Amino acid sequence: MDNVKNDKYYALKIVENIDAIKNYISDKSYEEFISDGELIDAIMFRFVQLIENIKNISTSFKEEHNYIPWGEIIGFRNGIVHEYGKTDYTIVYETATQDLDELKELFNNFLIKE
Repeated sequence: MDNVKNDKYYALKIVENIDAIKNYISDKSYEEFISDGELIDAIMFRFVQLIENIKNISTSFKEEHNYIPWGEIIGFRNGIVHEYGKTDYTIVYETATQDLDELKELFNNFLIKE
């Protein structure tokens, strides 16, 4: 793949980060998650990377898929980065285990079309 940073590039990075998050947490209960500082760090890092890539997706892509709450996603990242010590890990866990599939499907479908 070339190094052109376009929607395809960012979509690949988004899918990679979603896969990493899902892999890290796939067999973990909430209790296991919150008791494992390294796991929390790894997932939080991947969320920041995921959302940084989402921020770079073109406005036209976001407008075409305006059913995705882009602003909330970016707000989630800002909460992680700026309020790390106050992060609600229940929300992080629920997002990691329940809310990434639709996003992954969207970007996988986009990559298939490209």
